[in-house]
Amino acid sequence: MTLRFGILTSSDRSSRGERPDLSGPALTKIVTAQGWTVVLTAVVPDDLKVIRETLSIWADGGEVDIILTTGGTGFAPRDVTPEATGLVIDRQAAGLVEAMRQESRKTAPHAMLSRALAGMRGKVLIINLPGSPKAALENLQVVLPVLEHAVELMKDDPDAERHH
Repeated sequence: MTLRFGILTSSDRSSRGERPDLSGPALTKIVTAQGWTVVLTAVVPDDLKVIRETLSIWADGGEVDIILTTGGTGFAPRDVTPEATGLVIDRQAAGLVEAMRQESRKTAPHAMLSRALAGMRGKVLIINLPGSPKAALENLQVVLPVLEHAVELMKDDPDAERHH
């Protein structure tokens, strides 16, 4: 199955061109290495309305199966990606976030400060990842093995049962 991804970076500084977005391109590299496709990318400020609107448009547009966000999941006042995600998802996928946090805590005690969410809007999976390239990649590695099956289930694919 060829999955189609959107990768959304939330960063005030990167959106203003003050620093390069390193996480988005790093995620693109790992996604394409799996044989999947990245069809949408954007860098937006840490702004609830902008993040919410982008997630909604992407999820409803029919171009992607999965949206990965990077950034805005911490404790800083402008870290609002989980709140924006919570406003657009229909159902949570808490197990994905629990697995990422549990694995991350083995090497990074600050992982427990992540407020990331994951959930579904229609037949699109949205997963919040940390803003640091290293942490974003480590978290994505945790959920990579289940992404194809998750999309099969969301799309009510009759072959999904074969992969249990």
